Amino acid sequence: MFSDTRRLAIAEASLAYHHAEATHPARGILLISHGLAEHSKRYGHFAEAMAARGYHVYAHDHRGHGETTAPDAPIGRFAQRDGVERVIGDIIAMRAQAASRHPDLKVILFGHSMGGLIALNAAITAPADFDAVAVWNSNFAVGLAGRAAQAILIAERMLKGSDLPSGLLPKLTFAAWGRSISNRRTEFDWLSHMPGEVDRYVADPLCGFDASVSLWLDVFELTFRALQKVHLDRLRRDLPIHLVGGAQDPATERGKAVLWLSNHLKRQGFSRISTEIYQDMRHETLNETRAEAAIAAFADWCDGAVGKR
Repeated sequence: MFSDTRRLAIAEASLAYHHAEATHPARGILLISHGLAEHSKRYGHFAEAMAARGYHVYAHDHRGHGETTAPDAPIGRFAQRDGVERVIGDIIAMRAQAASRHPDLKVILFGHSMGGLIALNAAITAPADFDAVAVWNSNFAVGLAGRAAQAILIAERMLKGSDLPSGLLPKLTFAAWGRSISNRRTEFDWLSHMPGEVDRYVADPLCGFDASVSLWLDVFELTFRALQKVHLDRLRRDLPIHLVGGAQDPATERGKAVLWLSNHLKRQGFSRISTEIYQDMRHETLNETRAEAAIAAFADWCDGAVGKR
């Protein structure tokens, strides 16, 4: 069962997290890194399904999200400064917490969307800490458009500061993705085909908020930082990496960004890349019509990544 909120104190922050205990002899540890403008409690079903397959699961709220609190991290901001380093440090601290409770188990790091950006950056920061990495529904293929967005954000920071919501980035991302769905019922139909899941997101007071200029800048720093060769070279080339996208997900260019990442990593010499593009899914694979099949396939991949026990 996914636990009630627990707390871990780190670097002037109180990280809110949830835990699901493995219900079978434990095979490994799974850490969950959630996406932008949501929180870890939304991953309860996924956590319980993975616990039933033998994984101790830990999911925390990033700074500026959910129930995590820090003096310089109101909702919508990682930190007043060094936000990237702080959210990566939080992942590493959660890993230490989990490993101290369950020693001698391999650790898999899972990230959805922005959480996937954070996950890959955490892996290159502490490569010895993670035995496998899963990056779902994330877009690293932002190219020149991403650099242009950074320039816009820097101009916004100069004009109005870093703490206020960006005026333009939500229009270029969430709003644009919403408009791309034909016959849409809500502006968040781009998340999932399932009306109930979309309605739960819309009704959740901890979801869908406007990110600050500084948070958007941190997101783009995460996007560009992870794939620099000097950082990728810290990872062993046989690290199991699991990539998932949806062919109807506008946030990843209908899955093309996920395929781009897969090909990029293969060109860099990574030999254990598993890639799946689900043809009938949008952005939130875990809240889609065939989520159970995707979770089962992921659990099989995890079993292969950690090996027999």
